[in-house]
Amino acid sequence: GEIFEILEFDDEILSKRFRELAYLNPKITINFKDNRTGRDEHFHFEGGLESFVNDMNKAPAISKAVSFSDSADDVMVDFALMYNERYEEKLLSFVNNIKTPDGGTHEAGFRAGLTRAITNYVAANAAAREKDTKITGDDVREGLIAVISVKVPEPQFEGQTKGKLGSSYVKPIVQKMAFEVLSKYFEENPIEARAIMNKALLAARGREAAKKARDLTRRKDNINSVGTLPGKLADCQSKDASISEIYLVEGDSAGGSAKQGRDRVFQAILPLRGKILNVEKARLDRILQSEEIKNMITAFGCGIGEEFNEEKLRYHKIIIMTDADVDGSHIQTLLLTFFFRFLRPIVENGYVYLAQPPLFRYKKGKKEIYLKDEKALSEFLIETGIDMGEFEGIGNEDLIDYLKIVSNYRSLLNELKKRFSVLSAIRFLIENDEARSLGYEEIFKILKPRLESEG
Repeated sequence: GEIFEILEFDDEILSKRFRELAYLNPKITINFKDNRTGRDEHFHFEGGLESFVNDMNKAPAISKAVSFSDSADDVMVDFALMYNERYEEKLLSFVNNIKTPDGGTHEAGFRAGLTRAITNYVAANAAAREKDTKITGDDVREGLIAVISVKVPEPQFEGQTKGKLGSSYVKPIVQKMAFEVLSKYFEENPIEARAIMNKALLAARGREAAKKARDLTRRKDNINSVGTLPGKLADCQSKDASISEIYLVEGDSAGGSAKQGRDRVFQAILPLRGKILNVEKARLDRILQSEEIKNMITAFGCGIGEEFNEEKLRYHKIIIMTDADVDGSHIQTLLLTFFFRFLRPIVENGYVYLAQPPLFRYKKGKKEIYLKDEKALSEFLIETGIDMGEFEGIGNEDLIDYLKIVSNYRSLLNELKKRFSVLSAIRFLIENDEARSLGYEEIFKILKPRLESEG
């Protein structure tokens, strides 16, 4: 009582420990009853370590759980493993039923044996273009769920908390066993083996792509050094990211116009050629082969994915300025997808903007009015009753007819716009000359079912 002031048992800790012991010793049943809380549990897992890894897994599996047992030189080794679609490793290890949170020689042996078994299988079975892929231990452990349990006479533990096995002779025993049993398992179970092999190859490609991304986005302190910025980028003069803007525009022609109209002190222009790659359907290594994506990564200067550093972002306004058409909307979607997948903080923290350039311009004398879209154009024409003028953005052949119809049928269109698309009505009148000789009531009778069908 003098040393341990609190002598009360924590039933959650006890329950977790009894569950572990039942997994590690599948032939026993542990009954746990806590009279304080009424807790009554029974632990028995015939599947042993296989059940353990299945219980640990919380993601879609790409290989089923399998377990192996063997012994050599008075050392008994049991382990089970499976793979899932995730990227992290979950490995638990035990020595004589005691958890070793800091690992040790048994974990090192298991990892070495697993790595060797998978790299050998890749060398023998991968496609020709993949056989030279260098696979590391980190690659083979991506998505790994495993438990290893060893029984060792007189084990030596290390560390202040004695949570690490230090017995050096255990490593080669576990390594040899893991390599041999896994190599045999891979040969006898090609479907499972190929799933694991492909997972490791994918991890290796991702690691190489991430390295390329790091190399690509590591910039010198002087951002104006020769070769650090994309050639197409018309950068701004300001080095203050909080006031700097970058406009992503469609093609060199739009880039030229934007450069003429910008304020070079704080506005940068980066032309993009065509539609960028859909990053939802491509691996990182292929994504980083895209010149347009590489140019954006380099221009932004903040890295991507795990390498992202918001403090290095060179512009606090990233403005997507595409044409007001279907292609422009598609480019917007592709860019936003790229930002969301690889530069999510710039989206979440409000650095990304969509420009909305007008589709039409009305000009009469020195007066200029910009109209966002066709709806705004129709509203403007109906409200002002313009008979003639100069518009940019609408076909010249239709312009006179368009304006006459708007002028002559203003009251009808005003009535229609309360319930329907005015543009559909105007389009109908342009295409059907004979309808214009009818009265408003007749036109309305013809138009009503047509407009209702269009919603």
